[in-house]
Amino acid sequence: MPSLTRVEAAERAALLTVESYHVDLDLTTGDERFRSVTTIRFRATSGATTFVDVKPARLTSVRLNDTTIDPATLVDGRLSLSGLHDENTLTVDAEMAYSNTGEGLHRFVDPADGEAYLYAMAFLDEGPAIHASFDQPDLKAPVTLSVTAPENWLVAANGAPLRPPTAGRWEFVPTAPLATYFISLIAGPYHARHDEHDGIPLGLYCRRSLAAHLDQDADEIFTVTKQCLDRFHELFEIRYPFGKYDQAFVPEFNAGAMENPGLVTIRDDYVFRSAVTDSERERRATTIAHEMAHMWFGDLVTMRWWDDLWLNESFAQYLGVRVAAEATRFDGAWTTFGLRGKGWGYAADQRPSTHPVAPAEVVDAAAGLLNFDGISYAKGASVLRQLVAGLGDEAFLAGLNAHFAARKYGNATLADLLGAMSEASGRDLTGWAELWLRRAQVNTLRAEVSVAEDGTYREVAVVQTAPAEHPVLRPHRIGVGLYDTDESGPAGRPVAVLRARIEADLDPTVDKGRTVITELAGQPAAAVLLLNDGDLTFAKVRLDDASAAAVPQVLPGMDDSLTRALLWTATIDAVTDGERPVSDLVALILAALPGETEVILVEEALKLSRPLIDRYLDPERRLAALEYVAQACDRLLGTAPAGGSVQLAAARGLIEASVDADRLAGWLAGEGVPDGLAVDIDLRWALVGRLAVLGAVGEAEIAAELAADQSAAGAERAARCRAALPDPAAKEHAWQVLISDTSLSNRLVEANAAGFWQPEQAELTASYVERYFAEMPAAARLRTAWTADQVAKLAFPQYVVEQRTQDLAAALLARDDLTPGLRRVVTDAADDLRRAIWARSTGVV
Repeated sequence: MPSLTRVEAAERAALLTVESYHVDLDLTTGDERFRSVTTIRFRATSGATTFVDVKPARLTSVRLNDTTIDPATLVDGRLSLSGLHDENTLTVDAEMAYSNTGEGLHRFVDPADGEAYLYAMAFLDEGPAIHASFDQPDLKAPVTLSVTAPENWLVAANGAPLRPPTAGRWEFVPTAPLATYFISLIAGPYHARHDEHDGIPLGLYCRRSLAAHLDQDADEIFTVTKQCLDRFHELFEIRYPFGKYDQAFVPEFNAGAMENPGLVTIRDDYVFRSAVTDSERERRATTIAHEMAHMWFGDLVTMRWWDDLWLNESFAQYLGVRVAAEATRFDGAWTTFGLRGKGWGYAADQRPSTHPVAPAEVVDAAAGLLNFDGISYAKGASVLRQLVAGLGDEAFLAGLNAHFAARKYGNATLADLLGAMSEASGRDLTGWAELWLRRAQVNTLRAEVSVAEDGTYREVAVVQTAPAEHPVLRPHRIGVGLYDTDESGPAGRPVAVLRARIEADLDPTVDKGRTVITELAGQPAAAVLLLNDGDLTFAKVRLDDASAAAVPQVLPGMDDSLTRALLWTATIDAVTDGERPVSDLVALILAALPGETEVILVEEALKLSRPLIDRYLDPERRLAALEYVAQACDRLLGTAPAGGSVQLAAARGLIEASVDADRLAGWLAGEGVPDGLAVDIDLRWALVGRLAVLGAVGEAEIAAELAADQSAAGAERAARCRAALPDPAAKEHAWQVLISDTSLSNRLVEANAAGFWQPEQAELTASYVERYFAEMPAAARLRTAWTADQVAKLAFPQYVVEQRTQDLAAALLARDDLTPGLRRVVTDAADDLRRAIWARSTGVV
C-alpha cells in the first residue's frame, strides 16, 4: 500500500467533509480473520472522484450510495470512488487479518493461560487494516463502534458502552470527532479495575495473568491519573473533553503508549511483576502524564499533517514531565529528562538524519513515521521549556488556551499556534520559530575562562558554536552556576556549595556568538563553573579545563540531582565527541557512583557510558574498564539501603559489567546475595542473560528458567538469552528469525535481535557482518515499518568497530532499493560507528 502523500491528503481534504463513521466488527469468525463492516457518511464536491483506504484480507462488498462497486477495483489498499454526490453513504464489508506486529488489530495468545487478547493500533497507516477510512489526520469525524465478541470477553473502546452487552454484542456511544488513527478498542478476557474522579469515570485493564500485579499497583496508577487530571484542569480552561478515561495495559505493544481518546493503550511492561526502581515508577507516571497531555495536544486539536508532529509530541513530552514533576510524588522528573530525554535528543540531532523540530515539508505519512524520534520528543520539549523561560508561564499558558478555544475538535498548524502565542505574549515569535523549529542541529556552549593571578575571574565568556553544515546560532537564556567546595561535610567529605547562579541571555545578533558575563569579573574563581545550570536550554555544554578537572571531586558532594545530571551529561557528551577520553568517564564512575543516592543517575550513568566502553575501547581496555565499573557498582551495593531502588540499580549494573561467572551463578542459586536484594523473576533473567553471554549457561538452563516463568515476558527473555549464547547453532537460529520468520510476534523477533551481537563474541559472529548488509534489505520488506526498523537497528553490527563495517554500510546506502526506515537506521548507525573508529584511531580512549 503506498503511503499517503501530503499532496494527496490536501486534495482529498478539499473535496470531503466526513460526517460520521460506524464500524461494526465481528470477532467470532476465527483465529486468523475478523469481519469489518464500515459505514461512512460524508459530504463531497458533486461529481468528484477520490479514494477510500482499506487493507483487507478479502474485500467482500462495497456500496456507494445506490451503486455497487466491484471489489476487484481495490488496488494497493485504495478503492476508487467516483461520481460523488453532495451527501454520500459508503458501506465497505471486508474480512480483515489479525496481526502479530503490534499494529492493526493485534492478536496475542498468553502463554501463561492460553487466552487470546486483542487490541487495536490504528497508527500510522494501519487503521485501514481494521476498517475502511479516509485515513489522514485532518478528516476527523465522530465514531460509533459495535462489536460482536465471545460472551466471556470484555470489550472497551474510545466511547463508553451504550448499554450492557447482550450475547456478546457490544455497542458504544458515538465519540467526539476523532482523527482516524485514534480509533481503538481492546477485546478479550481482560481484567478490569474502575474508579471515578471529578466526574470522570476511570478504568484500568490488563490480561488476567497480570491481574494480581495490576491490583497491587492500581492505587498508585489511579492516584497519578487523578493528580495529573487535576493539574491539567488547573493549567487548561477546557476540561478533559472525551468522557471516560481508560488505560489499557496491552501485550507486545511497540510504543510506550498511544493516546487514543477515552482508551489509552500502554505497553504492559508497566504492570510490574518484579521489584523495580523508583525511576521506573516515575517513567510510568510521566508516560501517564504524557498521554494525558495528548488529550489536548493531538486529540482535541490535531495537527493537520505530519510536518506538525511537534504539535503533538513536543508538547506532550514537555507537559508530561512538567505535570509529573508538579503534581505527583515524582518531583525529580526534570532530572530524569535532563539525562535520559535530552541525551536522546542530543544524539538524534547530531546524526546525519537530523531534521528540524517542525520541518517545512513531510512528503508522506511514511516519512512522518521516521520523525518519531528524539528531536520531535526531547528536543521539541526542551525548546518549549526555553520558550517558557523567555515568555513567562502566564503568557505561555494564555497562548495555549487561546489555541484550544479556536481549534477545538479541529486541526491546526505551526502558524496557528504561533499566532495564538504571539498574541498572548505580545511578542512576534516568527524569528524565534525560524531558528528553533525550522533549523536542525544543536549548538555547543563553551566556557572560556581567564583567571587573574589573585584567583579572581579576569573574564568569563560563553562561546556559542554550530556545526559547519548547520551554521545556525540561536538565542539562549541560561543559568551560569558557580560551585565551591566546603571541607566541612559529613565524615570530613567535601561538599559542593552553590555560591551564585547568574541568568544570562545569549544573543548572537548582538555579540556574534561570544557573550561576556560581566557580572563575574573580579569574583573568586569557582571550583566548577557550569553553563546552563538549571537546564533551561537545548545545547551541548563544555566545561573549562579547571572545572572539568574538578568534577570527580566536586560532583559527589553536590546536593542537587539536576546539577549532578548536567555534569554527567557534559562529561559523557565530551567523551562521545572524542574531546575527552573514555578513561575520564570511567574515573568519574569510580569517584561518583559509589556515593550516588539518586537512582536515575546511577542507571543513566551506567547506561549512557556502556556504549562508549563497548565501542570506543579495544577488547583489552574494554575489559579493564568494565572491571572498574563493576567495582563501582560493588561499592555502591555495599552502601545502598537494603531493599531500595539504588541497591537494585547497583545490582543490575554489576550483573551487566561483571565477568565473574561464579559470583553471578551463586546469586542465581541464592548464595552470597546482598541483604535486601530480591532475586526475583526479572533479576533471575538478568543473571541468566549475562551468564549466557559469558558461556556459563546453555540451553538446558535457559529452558529450565522458562519452565519456571511461562509468561510472555519469560518467552521474550528466553529468546534473547538463546540468541546471546556463544554457540554457532544458536546464532544461526536467531539470524534466521531476524531475516525470514514472520510467524513470530514483533517482540520475539526484537528479542532475538537484541541478544545477537555481543562484544565478547566478535570472532563467532564475524561472518554475520556481511550478512547483515546483504540480507537486511529483503528482511526489512517482510515486516511493517515499525517492527522492521526496530529489528534493523538492534541487528546492526554495532560492536564490529572496523573500517570494513563502515565500507559495507556505505555500499548498502549507495543502493536505491532500501526502505526509508532501513536507510535511516544504517545511516545513523554508521555515523556512530564512524565516531568509534575515529576514537580508536586517534588514541583518544
